[in-house]
Amino acid sequence: MSRAATTAGPDVRTFWVAGRPTTAEATFEVRHPYDGRHVASVAVPSAAQIEEAVAAAHAVAAEAAALPAHRRADALSHVARRLGERTEELAALITAENGKPVKWARAEVARAASTFRWAAEEARRWSGELQRLDTDAGAEGRLAVTRRFPRGPVLAIAPFNFPLNLVSHKVAPAIAVGAPVIIKPAPKTPLSALVLGEILAEADLPPGSWSVLPVLNEAAGALVADPRLPVVSFTGSGPVGWGIRDAVPRKHVTLELGGNAAVVVCPDWSAPPDLDHAAARIATFANYQGGQSCISVQRVLADRSVFDALTERVVAAVEAQRTGDPWDDATDVGPLIDAAAADRVTAWVAEAVAAGAKVLTGGGRDGATVEPTVLVDVPADATVSCEEVFGPVLVLEPVDGVAEAFARVNDSRHGLQAGVFTRDLPTAFRAHRELEVGGVVVGDVPSFRADQMPYGGAKESGVGREGVRYAMIDYTYERVLVLTGVAL
Repeated sequence: MSRAATTAGPDVRTFWVAGRPTTAEATFEVRHPYDGRHVASVAVPSAAQIEEAVAAAHAVAAEAAALPAHRRADALSHVARRLGERTEELAALITAENGKPVKWARAEVARAASTFRWAAEEARRWSGELQRLDTDAGAEGRLAVTRRFPRGPVLAIAPFNFPLNLVSHKVAPAIAVGAPVIIKPAPKTPLSALVLGEILAEADLPPGSWSVLPVLNEAAGALVADPRLPVVSFTGSGPVGWGIRDAVPRKHVTLELGGNAAVVVCPDWSAPPDLDHAAARIATFANYQGGQSCISVQRVLADRSVFDALTERVVAAVEAQRTGDPWDDATDVGPLIDAAAADRVTAWVAEAVAAGAKVLTGGGRDGATVEPTVLVDVPADATVSCEEVFGPVLVLEPVDGVAEAFARVNDSRHGLQAGVFTRDLPTAFRAHRELEVGGVVVGDVPSFRADQMPYGGAKESGVGREGVRYAMIDYTYERVLVLTGVAL
């Protein structure tokens, strides 16, 4: 991405202030990660336009909170339907700005539509609960009605790796609970969020209840600090996320900060068909999105009894992953977001090799595209093992038994999700009890995510939860109404 203080021309993408399309003189450029070609120029909101958006969100908060459930649900259903109708257009836009293969971009659009569809259903169910209080003699005739109300407008800061669906996971729950939302997309990938603005503009929502502001990262601090935005929902890097939380300790901050997801392959997963299945899933989800997923497979901890057979199969499955032009439906692995990301990933691989690791396949690079890479004999303190690679790199390690495997999973500052290949029910429940992560996926890789389930991490992988209903809870607080003199 490059910036230029130019006068906006007819080819410049507009942004959305309080639900209205708006432009500005300053622009920045979005380029295609695969070949660097120009994709679009995007207008950058001025300080006055940002103020207008925040003031509108603050002013409409009470009206948005009082919006009837059917209007919230109808608006969300409209967005879900329109996302489905515009799938090919949006998938092409995601591939253009992000570089992910178009088949994965189509899957992202489908998930975004599902996210809004779930939000529409949850908006209709958002009713609260009744609790009789006459369980003690002193509270006879009393009934509590507990409902949840918005904390206030939400600042939604989204990353580049899922530029539509991770925006949707912040916007849809906000609309569902009646909270105004200001969307700050990643500067490298703002285009699909701007199209989402077009669709939101078609829905019956109060003016001011949403804005899409493609501000540059250095200008985001003022939005984070603004007291009129009491909720900050951030997905991205750990240092930035924890910096936000430290900067505004009195705000409600939710953070999804990634991890270095591990897979455990247990000794009972030893039959050839089982190993073939595990290898295929590991290879696919170590490399999908170029490895740029918070729950991409990074570490494989295989019982020594299956390690050699699994390694052979994983290497073959990784070598079958096709890299190349993301516009080709046959491409499995596209480029990283930019050359700087590729520089970092290949430097981490080189560091591990210098410390004694062996490359079983991959390790090369063409521009921003890094070959799917498999490493063994990686020192435990190597960066590629300890930190989030966010690239198509896989570390294989033998372990002696489930106890050692689970200890290795937990020997990390991160704890987002883990996968456990086992058919043993006690082992599955042991994994759920012992693994210090936000989610345990049994019989599959940690990369599985259903958009309605709670999603988030432990330790340095963040605080709070996404997943429509769980984000709705995060965006709201409980308010109790006690009725007195009720005949129960």
